[in-house]
Amino acid sequence: MTRQVPRQRGFTLIEVLVALLIVAVAMSAAVRASAQMSQSNALLRDRSMALLAAQNSLAELRLRGATDKGSAMQRCDQGRLKLSCEQQVTRSGDLLSVKVLVHEREHDGPPLARLETLLSRPVTPP
Repeated sequence: MTRQVPRQRGFTLIEVLVALLIVAVAMSAAVRASAQMSQSNALLRDRSMALLAAQNSLAELRLRGATDKGSAMQRCDQGRLKLSCEQQVTRSGDLLSVKVLVHEREHDGPPLARLETLLSRPVTPP
């Protein structure tokens, strides 16, 4: 009588390594996507704060009743962001064309926010 050796069942080392490789690739893609989403979220937060700074700058200009044209630069920090607001006022008939650009003070680059509007010139009493 011949004795049969029972065949062992399970995964081979190659199969386990291939499965681990697939999991590692998937995890690295997930980590990369998460990092990009976090970076995009930070940029969106900074742009939102810059837009608030531009709106505040425009509100101050309205309250002062700007009548002269020209350009002015001022600090307009928001939260942890160190920002500078550049106001450009030009005449356009009876209206004032106002452009506010908000930049980071510590970094060169394109503006984080840009706000443009038309304002009526204040009426001077006779």
